[in-house]
Amino acid sequence: MTAPAGAKDSGAADRGVVIGRGLIWLAKWSLCLVAIAAGVWVLGLVLGKLWVAVLPVLLALVVSTVLWPPTRWLVARGFPAAAAASITTVGLLALLVGVIALIVPSVVDQAPELADRATEGVHKVRDWLHGPPLNIGDEQLNSAVDAIVGKVQSSAERIASGVFAGVSSATSAIVTLFLVLMLTFFFVKDGPRLLPWLHSQLGRSSGRHVEEVLNRVWATLGGFIRTQALVSLIDAVLIGGGLVILRIPLAAVLTVLTFLGGFVPIVGAFVAGALAVLVALVTKGLTSALIVLAIIVVVQQLEGNVLQPILQSRSMQLHAVVVLLAITVGSALYGIVGAFLSVPVVAVAAVVLRYLGEQVNARSTPEGGGTDLEVGVE
Repeated sequence: MTAPAGAKDSGAADRGVVIGRGLIWLAKWSLCLVAIAAGVWVLGLVLGKLWVAVLPVLLALVVSTVLWPPTRWLVARGFPAAAAASITTVGLLALLVGVIALIVPSVVDQAPELADRATEGVHKVRDWLHGPPLNIGDEQLNSAVDAIVGKVQSSAERIASGVFAGVSSATSAIVTLFLVLMLTFFFVKDGPRLLPWLHSQLGRSSGRHVEEVLNRVWATLGGFIRTQALVSLIDAVLIGGGLVILRIPLAAVLTVLTFLGGFVPIVGAFVAGALAVLVALVTKGLTSALIVLAIIVVVQQLEGNVLQPILQSRSMQLHAVVVLLAITVGSALYGIVGAFLSVPVVAVAAVVLRYLGEQVNARSTPEGGGTDLEVGVE
């Protein structure tokens, strides 16, 4: 017999019930996402208030990934942990002082020549403005200079406040550097005891997960530093080689600045490249400056589009697009520090999310069975 018209299958749910369940499921997930977004927002506010303490900790963690391998080697050779950490930390400080000592005398020795060439460059620009096609007269130039001087004088108060702000920033930088060195020493010295202590404090189950995540985060940060060092070294060798071939003054200084600037994505490379072009323009003329600019553009394109995305995507298991977006957003929001820390922060977040995904898969796939997850509301 056939079922009467309009009769419903006993096993089928009403259409309204199905839609209602779907809406309830969507509402629950929406509330969860809103709660997570609110938590992230509150966390951002807290970090902003505590940034003066958070920044040294983050930088010390990054530096510790560099100092830990030599410290571990010294400990394996019988050095006490405190002595090994002291040697590597003082060695890092001595290296920084040595780099500064290498740069400053060269700058001081060649500063008079650069000043004379800069004066010649100003005269050349003035002569060029006088000639065709601009044909700007002395009165127009003088009025423009007077306008600039008047603007500077009218803004004297703001300029003075900016100078004091710069002094304050310099003092803050010195304090931050001191904290970074001290925290780095303790991280390198007591790092091996930190994870067992956390494990004991959090308990066997939670401690196991935290220890595994932190081990992965440590490996990821180490990969980031090694990658940045390799990319910066390639930039410094290629650009520095071009400066030496062109016999640009301060080539060694500019090469060191290029290497150091490579650790600050985008901004550092831009500043170092601009300095190299400026020195070439002042000392060797427009042709040499254009050649230096071409070398820097080619090297930076190689770094930004090939080396950095590919190497960082491999060392951190991040897609090249994610790396580029992280650098762009970090530099836009937090400037130089954001550009430097954006990629490792995103990599750490990816490590945590990847581990959570592994745990979800382990619990949602009984005994290696099917991987389909049932989504619904009981």
